[in-house]
Amino acid sequence: MASIEPLVAAAVQWAPGADPAENRRAIAALVADAAARGARLVVLPEYSQAFDVDMAALAPEVAEPLDGPFVVALQAAAATADVVVIAGMVERLSDGVANTVVAVDGERLLAAYRKVHLYDAFGASESDWLTPGDRAQRPVFDVDGHRVGIQTCYDVRFPEQSRLLVDAGADVLVVPAEWVRGPLKEHHWVTLVTARAIENTVHVVAADHAPPVGAGRSLIVDPMGVPLAQLGEAAGIAVAPIDADRTASVRARNPSLANRRHAIALD
Repeated sequence: MASIEPLVAAAVQWAPGADPAENRRAIAALVADAAARGARLVVLPEYSQAFDVDMAALAPEVAEPLDGPFVVALQAAAATADVVVIAGMVERLSDGVANTVVAVDGERLLAAYRKVHLYDAFGASESDWLTPGDRAQRPVFDVDGHRVGIQTCYDVRFPEQSRLLVDAGADVLVVPAEWVRGPLKEHHWVTLVTARAIENTVHVVAADHAPPVGAGRSLIVDPMGVPLAQLGEAAGIAVAPIDADRTASVRARNPSLANRRHAIALD
């Protein structure tokens, strides 16, 4: 790992609206801005394609296939900026819709992850209108020698989800989210993102919606749980380097992955 150049990552915090075309235009500008700040990996939130407080009604109207306008626009933005872009969308399936996160470069779709843990908590019920993803998914792919694993939002409450990605080779986790504001929710978000970094000795790049619905607090955390860059409530871009040397050093001092006595297995 020591020979791998640092990967500059950006967590983009903004509040997408219900109009997919307007969001695509905004994303192109946000990706260009992140790239101008040196980012090579640009992580946008969950539901960047389109978002409304009533997603159950909006999702069937805006759902697209993986070769639809949203992914095409992401690839165009990635090509122009020479970056890898990760963002959330509503994917049209043959039998419903999925909450999907895609990763693209300027030429191809690198990965697509359909959310496994649907948000049936705090008064919400995503499972009423979303199709859950296959639990066997291992969305891990390479960016300049760094292995990046994808999960989204509510998944971060389930530590085994992150551990499965790390077991599949991930040394960086990305978490696009629409983490809804509420009593202690911001505390949960920062604590859980940080815990996933510490217990897996990985970097985590977590991008949330800005208010009024999202909690904000997007952040990039290193393998010791140190926040390298973080935002408050306002829209913005957090940028920080993902350093493989730092990961190797932390794992040498804290070999918790090597010392564990339990494995995660699907039943």
